[in-house]
Amino acid sequence: MHTISGLWRWRGNPLRRPTDVAEAWVCLLALLLIVVAMPVVGTVTGSAAQDSLRRSVREQRNSRHLVTATVLRPLAQPSPEADPDTGTARTSRSRVVAGWTAPDGTRRQGAVQADVKSPRAGEHFRLWTDPSGRITTRPLDPATARAHAVLAGFGAAVVAAGLVESARRLVVWRMVRRRYASWDRAWDRAGPDWGKAGTGS
Repeated sequence: MHTISGLWRWRGNPLRRPTDVAEAWVCLLALLLIVVAMPVVGTVTGSAAQDSLRRSVREQRNSRHLVTATVLRPLAQPSPEADPDTGTARTSRSRVVAGWTAPDGTRRQGAVQADVKSPRAGEHFRLWTDPSGRITTRPLDPATARAHAVLAGFGAAVVAAGLVESARRLVVWRMVRRRYASWDRAWDRAGPDWGKAGTGS
């Protein structure tokens, strides 16, 4: 931007070099690409991510089921881990042996994490399973899916802007290198006679 505004101020200056014009055009082109490409890339990526995540939400809601499990016996608990944010131990989940009925009607049993602080035999809690009764994670909810899609779009837009800016810097760096090389050649031609009386006459 500084190059563009500077070139506009002294566009009629006789000291303006062709490389200055080229550098300003490169900067302007990069700016236009960033302004146009960032929203387009972000929108396209975010929309694609949202479509994919919506399908995942539907599939997970159809394939994951919330069932009621019964505590058969508590298991020995490891020493509680301290939460680094609060400094207190996390004791809201306990490891137990539980039994539950799968959505297909089969009986299941195994060691699971229960959402109870002090589990007792016969106590009930809820857990997520697949159709055959295997323990699985909670299905993705639409709000989380939207948040992930927004983050994906924003990240893609930032990456696109970074690529354009990197390309601009590379092109300008090469132009500056060529300019310095041209100056070196001109100096080599004029250097031996520089400052001598009568030079160029």
